[in-house]
Amino acid sequence: MSRAQVVRPAGAGHETLYVLLAAVLIVVLAASVVAVRGEREDEQPIAAHQLDARRDLNAAEQGIHTDLWVAVEEIRALREDNGVAPDAQALADEGLPPFVNDASSKSRGSHQWSLLANGAYLGRSQDAAVAGSILLILPPGNETQPDVWLRRDSSTVAPDDLGDDALIAAGWQQIVTHYDAGVTRQHRH
Repeated sequence: MSRAQVVRPAGAGHETLYVLLAAVLIVVLAASVVAVRGEREDEQPIAAHQLDARRDLNAAEQGIHTDLWVAVEEIRALREDNGVAPDAQALADEGLPPFVNDASSKSRGSHQWSLLANGAYLGRSQDAAVAGSILLILPPGNETQPDVWLRRDSSTVAPDDLGDDALIAAGWQQIVTHYDAGVTRQHRH
Protein backbone atom coordinates (compact mmCIF):
# COMPACT_ATOMS: atom_id res chain seq x y z
CA MET A 1 0.00 0.00 0.00
CA SER A 2 1.24 3.27 -0.90
CA ARG A 3 0.49 6.31 0.92
CA ALA A 4 0.37 9.79 -0.58
CA GLN A 5 1.40 12.68 1.54
CA VAL A 6 0.34 16.16 0.59
CA VAL A 7 2.90 18.86 1.32
CA ARG A 8 1.52 22.33 1.43
CA PRO A 9 3.69 25.22 0.22
CA ALA A 10 5.25 27.45 2.84
CA GLY A 11 3.45 30.72 3.44
CA ALA A 12 4.70 32.67 0.44
CA GLY A 13 2.05 35.31 1.17
CA HIS A 14 3.62 36.06 4.54
CA GLU A 15 7.15 36.31 3.09
CA THR A 16 5.97 38.72 0.39
CA LEU A 17 4.28 40.86 3.03
CA TYR A 18 7.46 41.01 5.15
CA VAL A 19 9.63 42.00 2.16
CA LEU A 20 7.11 44.67 1.15
CA LEU A 21 7.00 46.09 4.70
CA ALA A 22 10.81 46.17 4.83
CA ALA A 23 10.96 48.04 1.50
CA VAL A 24 8.39 50.59 2.67
CA LEU A 25 10.32 51.10 5.92
CA ILE A 26 13.57 51.72 3.97
CA VAL A 27 11.88 54.24 1.66
CA VAL A 28 10.30 56.12 4.58
CA LEU A 29 13.59 56.18 6.47
CA ALA A 30 15.50 57.45 3.39
CA ALA A 31 12.89 60.14 2.71
CA SER A 32 13.07 61.38 6.30
CA VAL A 33 16.89 61.56 6.16
CA VAL A 34 16.74 63.55 2.91
CA ALA A 35 14.10 65.89 4.33
CA VAL A 36 16.16 66.58 7.45
CA ARG A 37 19.64 66.82 5.90
CA GLY A 38 18.89 67.84 2.31
CA GLU A 39 20.29 70.96 0.63
CA ARG A 40 18.11 74.01 0.64
CA GLU A 41 17.93 76.40 -2.25
CA ASP A 42 18.35 79.59 -0.26
CA GLU A 43 18.87 82.22 -2.91
CA GLN A 44 20.59 85.34 -1.76
CA PRO A 45 18.48 88.33 -2.69
CA ILE A 46 20.12 90.96 -4.84
CA ALA A 47 19.32 94.65 -5.03
CA ALA A 48 17.30 96.15 -7.86
CA HIS A 49 20.42 97.74 -9.38
CA GLN A 50 22.30 94.43 -9.46
CA LEU A 51 22.45 91.52 -11.89
CA ASP A 52 23.32 87.95 -10.95
CA ALA A 53 26.23 86.81 -13.12
CA ARG A 54 24.79 83.30 -13.45
CA ARG A 55 21.15 84.08 -14.10
CA ASP A 56 20.84 87.59 -15.51
CA LEU A 57 23.64 87.76 -18.10
CA ASN A 58 23.51 86.31 -21.58
CA ALA A 59 26.28 84.01 -22.82
CA ALA A 60 28.35 86.82 -24.39
CA GLU A 61 28.18 88.92 -21.21
CA GLN A 62 29.06 85.92 -19.04
CA GLY A 63 32.10 85.28 -21.22
CA ILE A 64 33.30 88.88 -20.91
CA HIS A 65 32.67 88.84 -17.17
CA THR A 66 34.70 85.66 -16.77
CA ASP A 67 37.53 87.05 -18.92
CA LEU A 68 37.61 90.20 -16.79
CA TRP A 69 37.95 88.22 -13.56
CA VAL A 70 40.91 86.39 -15.05
CA ALA A 71 42.41 89.64 -16.40
CA VAL A 72 42.19 91.38 -13.03
CA GLU A 73 45.16 89.47 -11.63
CA GLU A 74 47.28 90.33 -14.66
CA ILE A 75 46.24 93.99 -14.50
CA ARG A 76 47.15 94.12 -10.81
CA ALA A 77 50.53 92.54 -11.48
CA LEU A 78 51.29 95.01 -14.30
CA ARG A 79 50.12 97.91 -12.13
CA GLU A 80 52.38 96.75 -9.31
CA ASP A 81 55.40 96.34 -11.63
CA ASN A 82 54.97 99.67 -13.47
CA GLY A 83 53.40 101.79 -10.75
CA VAL A 84 50.47 102.70 -13.01
CA ALA A 85 47.56 100.78 -14.49
CA PRO A 86 48.26 99.58 -18.03
CA ASP A 87 46.10 101.09 -20.73
CA ALA A 88 43.71 98.93 -22.74
CA GLN A 89 46.05 98.79 -25.74
CA ALA A 90 48.87 97.39 -23.59
CA LEU A 91 46.49 94.69 -22.34
CA ALA A 92 45.46 93.93 -25.92
CA ASP A 93 49.15 93.72 -26.93
CA GLU A 94 49.62 91.17 -24.12
CA GLY A 95 46.83 89.12 -25.77
CA LEU A 96 44.68 89.39 -22.68
CA PRO A 97 40.95 88.70 -23.21
CA PRO A 98 38.58 90.53 -23.38
CA PHE A 99 40.86 93.44 -24.35
CA VAL A 100 42.35 91.75 -27.42
CA ASN A 101 40.44 92.17 -30.67
CA ASP A 102 39.92 88.60 -31.91
CA ALA A 103 37.15 86.33 -33.14
CA SER A 104 35.90 85.82 -29.60
CA SER A 105 35.56 89.55 -28.98
CA LYS A 106 33.70 89.99 -32.27
CA SER A 107 31.15 87.35 -31.28
CA ARG A 108 30.68 89.08 -27.91
CA GLY A 109 29.83 92.57 -29.14
CA SER A 110 33.18 93.93 -30.43
CA HIS A 111 33.85 96.01 -27.33
CA GLN A 112 36.17 98.99 -27.68
CA TRP A 113 38.19 99.12 -24.45
CA SER A 114 39.76 102.20 -22.90
CA LEU A 115 41.34 103.17 -19.61
CA LEU A 116 39.44 106.12 -18.16
CA ALA A 117 41.06 109.01 -16.32
CA ASN A 118 39.55 107.75 -13.05
CA GLY A 119 41.34 104.39 -13.42
CA ALA A 120 38.40 102.27 -14.58
CA TYR A 121 38.26 100.26 -17.78
CA LEU A 122 35.31 100.89 -20.09
CA GLY A 123 34.36 98.42 -22.80
CA ARG A 124 31.88 100.13 -25.14
CA SER A 125 29.77 97.57 -26.94
CA GLN A 126 29.56 97.99 -30.69
CA ASP A 127 26.49 95.74 -30.74
CA ALA A 128 24.25 96.27 -27.70
CA ALA A 129 21.91 93.52 -28.92
CA VAL A 130 24.71 90.98 -28.35
CA ALA A 131 26.18 92.33 -25.10
CA GLY A 132 26.01 95.52 -23.08
CA SER A 133 28.85 97.87 -22.31
CA ILE A 134 31.06 96.86 -19.40
CA LEU A 135 32.77 98.97 -16.74
CA LEU A 136 35.57 97.43 -14.64
CA ILE A 137 36.48 99.37 -11.51
CA LEU A 138 39.67 98.22 -9.83
CA PRO A 139 40.18 99.35 -6.24
CA PRO A 140 43.57 100.90 -5.45
CA GLY A 141 44.72 97.98 -3.29
CA ASN A 142 44.88 94.29 -4.11
CA GLU A 143 42.93 93.14 -1.08
CA THR A 144 39.43 94.10 -2.23
CA GLN A 145 37.53 92.75 -5.19
CA PRO A 146 36.87 94.86 -8.29
CA ASP A 147 33.42 95.98 -9.31
CA VAL A 148 31.97 95.12 -12.71
CA TRP A 149 29.04 97.12 -14.06
CA LEU A 150 26.88 96.63 -17.16
CA ARG A 151 24.80 99.00 -19.25
CA ARG A 152 22.64 97.51 -21.99
CA ASP A 153 22.03 100.38 -24.35
CA SER A 154 23.94 101.95 -27.20
CA SER A 155 24.31 105.41 -25.61
CA THR A 156 27.01 104.51 -23.11
CA VAL A 157 29.14 107.43 -22.02
CA ALA A 158 32.17 107.26 -19.77
CA PRO A 159 31.10 108.00 -16.20
CA ASP A 160 32.92 110.77 -14.34
CA ASP A 161 31.81 109.58 -10.91
CA LEU A 162 32.43 105.92 -10.02
CA GLY A 163 30.29 106.01 -6.89
CA ASP A 164 27.50 103.47 -6.72
CA ASP A 165 24.75 106.10 -6.57
CA ALA A 166 26.09 107.98 -9.60
CA LEU A 167 26.45 104.79 -11.64
CA ILE A 168 22.95 103.64 -10.72
CA ALA A 169 21.52 107.03 -11.66
CA ALA A 170 23.33 106.82 -15.01
CA GLY A 171 21.70 103.45 -15.79
CA TRP A 172 24.53 101.07 -14.88
CA GLN A 173 23.82 97.76 -13.14
CA GLN A 174 26.35 96.05 -10.89
CA ILE A 175 27.17 92.43 -11.70
CA VAL A 176 27.35 90.29 -8.59
CA THR A 177 28.26 86.65 -8.11
CA HIS A 178 26.87 84.52 -5.31
CA TYR A 179 28.25 81.07 -4.72
CA ASP A 180 25.72 78.93 -2.92
CA ALA A 181 25.09 75.24 -2.53
CA GLY A 182 23.18 75.17 -5.80
CA VAL A 183 26.31 76.19 -7.69
CA THR A 184 29.13 74.56 -5.81
CA ARG A 185 27.26 71.34 -5.01
CA GLN A 186 29.23 71.08 -1.80
CA HIS A 187 27.76 70.81 1.64
CA ARG A 188 30.04 71.92 4.43
CA HIS A 189 29.24 71.12 8.07
